[in-house]
Order: sequence, then structure tokens, then C-alpha cells
Amino acid sequence: MKVLVSDPISDEGISILKQVAEVDVITNLSPAELVEKISEYDALVVRSETQVTKEVLEAGHLKIVGRAGVGVDNIDIDAATRCGTIVVNAPFGNMNSAAEHTIAMMMAMTRNIPQAYASMKKGEWNRKQFMGCEVKGKTLGVIGLGRIGIEVVKRAQGLEMKTIGYDPFISEERAKDFNVVLKTVNEIVQEADFITVHTPLTKDTRNIIDKAQFAIMKKGARIINCARGGIINEDALYNAAKNGIVSAAAIDVFVNEPPTGSPLLELDNIITTPHLGASTEEAQINVAVDVANEIVHALKGENVSTALNMPSIRSDVMNAIAPYMQLAETIGHLASQLMVGSYDTVKVEYCGELAEKDVKPITVAVIKGLLDTIMGSAVNYVNAQMLAKERKIEVIESKSSSSSCYQNSLSLTLIKGAVTKTVAGSIIGGEMRIIKIDSYQVDIKPTGIMIISRHLNKPNIIGPCCLALGKQNINIAGMQVSPSGIGDEAIMAINVDSDIPEDVMNSIRNIDGIIDATIVKL
Repeated sequence: MKVLVSDPISDEGISILKQVAEVDVITNLSPAELVEKISEYDALVVRSETQVTKEVLEAGHLKIVGRAGVGVDNIDIDAATRCGTIVVNAPFGNMNSAAEHTIAMMMAMTRNIPQAYASMKKGEWNRKQFMGCEVKGKTLGVIGLGRIGIEVVKRAQGLEMKTIGYDPFISEERAKDFNVVLKTVNEIVQEADFITVHTPLTKDTRNIIDKAQFAIMKKGARIINCARGGIINEDALYNAAKNGIVSAAAIDVFVNEPPTGSPLLELDNIITTPHLGASTEEAQINVAVDVANEIVHALKGENVSTALNMPSIRSDVMNAIAPYMQLAETIGHLASQLMVGSYDTVKVEYCGELAEKDVKPITVAVIKGLLDTIMGSAVNYVNAQMLAKERKIEVIESKSSSSSCYQNSLSLTLIKGAVTKTVAGSIIGGEMRIIKIDSYQVDIKPTGIMIISRHLNKPNIIGPCCLALGKQNINIAGMQVSPSGIGDEAIMAINVDSDIPEDVMNSIRNIDGIIDATIVKL
């Protein structure tokens, strides 16, 4: 076995790799040089510098690519999956480092340490100018209660802070385990003295704190972002800090890095660091050791625990279930976006011939689809069940030989008390179809962006919806309406080719007869 390490990692990681393989450390390779050399190796270890492109993956026969860190923006995971290459990262190695940096940034911001230091370096002695405040007794709002978010909570409670939090995949019972009161994002910004974000950057978390949130924010709140640039809208933060809505901010990450020309660097009440969340000696050793161990497991044919794509499955099994894996993820994505609020029970039912197959990987795909909506690349086929269990989500799997009018079908129901959301699908003519939403029989081809609405079955409903979209030059690629009697409720699905502004959605929701309407992105 041969391993190429194309970015610098700690010697501890190299030593682990050398136990099972010949290791070459060759850094600063050009893209062309990497493509030329990659066919010699079974595994590749990178950090953020090396771009693992489709061309690189197709030029080699890699069993595994390991990223010594969390982010995998520099790895084409889809291409890796198609090439049969497992992609792993080290999501936990910098957990303590990131949590400690968050607390350090909070304290530095609260006590004006960077500003006071700069003043003293100039020979000044301005004690009154740098009056701070204590964190004891203050409320910390934590948006994102994953591992890092929980570690921040623990440390904040050690400082005698009150903790409130938001995470759509954390149950109230799980939150109580950590003495966190669950709130919505808007409730957090209205109540918290300090706000810190710890979510991955996904389409749902991008700009989760934006102009609308700053408009209702508690005056004088302090903001921290040591997670990912883009979770907090930088322009909106600048305006809020400049106009006194936010008294201070501490920012470690930016949309563009380095943030050359960013207005955030202009304000004295915003302190910044150059993406130092994982920059500790311990964290760098941890991520190198973690990813090296994963590569060793893969090269020895053992299971890996941080795979970001599909682990190896026997070809005969994969051929049988592959279409339903994609269907399962799609149904999970769809149901999670249609469900109002959180859920604590997931029921997955297999009907027809599908019930006779090994459906465990399909159930994992359902869970991955559910969690992926909010967690992004942090959830994968290996850890999806573990993450659901950690969040005290019960997964119930059942099988039935009855399949109604479909040879095979897969049904998912999300449950929270008396509230449920059901989505079912099948493979028809080799294509995915959504065949049921709640009690409504449908035949929907799931595509990238859709509007799913409930409405009264009466005239002058569909036309105004189409007109609202047409006025904004939003092309309708398809539409399907569930059968129902006059005056009864029905489901309508509209497939569109571009994003839908919120004001357009509100105009659709205000159409007489529309009960509710949701944007779904798959």
C-alpha cells in the first residue's frame, strides 16, 4: 500500500500511516503534477491546500481520501463516490480548540482586550475608555447544538451564564440534559446578551442571522462567529455594529478569506482573528491522528467512522438497492422541510418486494436525508444513526408484503406528539416519484426547487399561483395536483427552475384558498 500526503500534517499522523503503508510526503504539487502522480497511490491525505478534483480522482484508483480537518470544500465528494473512493475527515479533533476559541473571543470582546492592548502599545493609559462587562448572569444564545455548540454551553455554564439554544434536531429532552432552553432563532436574538453560532454552512444556515434578525435583536447584544463565514450576514452585521444595535462582535471566519477590504475590519467594536478556531498544537495533532487512523482502517478493509460518502457495499446488494437509496434521501429531505417544528420519532415502512431485501442501508439513507438538511456534510451514512440516537430520535422500521398498486414503496412518517408528516415514494419506470404526502395521493417528480402547498379545491387557485411566479420570470417546469372533491383540500406541487423570493411566496400564501405553502429544495 502507498499513501501520498500532499499537505503538511503532524508527524504523529505520518507515524500511524507508516505502520501499514509506504508514505510519501510531497507538498506544493501543481494540479497537473498531482494528476500525473496519483495513480501510484492507494490513499491521499490533504488539508485545505490540495484540490482533489474530478480529474485527480479519475486519474487514480484511490481507496480513500482523508482530509485532516473538518471542511471538505476542496474535495469533489460526488466524483469520489462515483469512483468508489471513500472520503473521510476529522470532525472531532478540533472540537475543544474551537469551543475554547469561542470563549476566548467572547471574553476578549467583553473586556476590550485587543483595543486596550493596542492603546497601551501607543503609550496610552485609558482605563475609562475600555470599560467592559461581566458575563456572569448574562444569557448566551447558542445557534447550533452539535458537539462544538454543546462544549461551548458547558464552558459558558462554568462561567455562570444562562444558556438558551436553537437546533431543529435537538429534542427538548436532549436539551434539558445540558440545561439548555430551546428557542427559535428570532427568540434568541430578542433575548440573548451574547449570541454564538455553531452550525455547518448549508443553504438553510446561510445568513441565519440577517437584517431581519438584527432589526429585532436585543439592543447592545454581542455576536460571536467561530464556525463558518456566511452564517451571519456580514453586511448586516457591519450596519448593526456601526449603528449601535450590536455593541460588539468577535469574528474568526469570513465569507472571503483573507477578508481583504471587508468593512468588518474598519470598526473598533468588532475584533477579528484569522480563522484560528482549530489553530492549536493539540488540534493539529488530533486531526492528523484521527484521519490517519481512518485511512489505516480503510486500507485494512475495516469500517471507517467518519465517511462522508457511501462506504463499500457488495456489488450485488448495491445493484438492488441503489435506486432506493437515492429515493430514501430525497424523501428524508422533503419530509424534514415539510414538517413544522421538531420530531422525536421516525417511522420507515417498506412495502412489496422491497420489504424482502436488506433495507438497513436504505433506512440509514432516510436518516441522512433528514439530518442533512440542517447538518450538511457533518452527517454521513456511517454516523447518521448515531447522530439520530444522540438527539433521542427513535427510528422504527417496519415491513409489509402489501404494496397497494405499486410493486415497491417506501413510506416515512415524522412524529411529534399529535403532529405527523408522512411522505411516501416509489421507483416508477426507473424514476423517483413521490406518491403520497400525508393522506393525499400524488404523483410528483422531485426536482431541485418545488413549492408544496395545500389548498381548497375550487376555481381561481392554480392560475393566481402561476401568475405570481410568472411576474417574477420564474419558470414552471412542472405541476401536479392531487385528486379531490370540490371544496375539499388538495395538495399542489409546482416544480420551478430558480429560487423563489420570500415576497413571492408570501403573495402565493395570501391567495384566497391557499392553506399553506412551503419552498422545498432537494
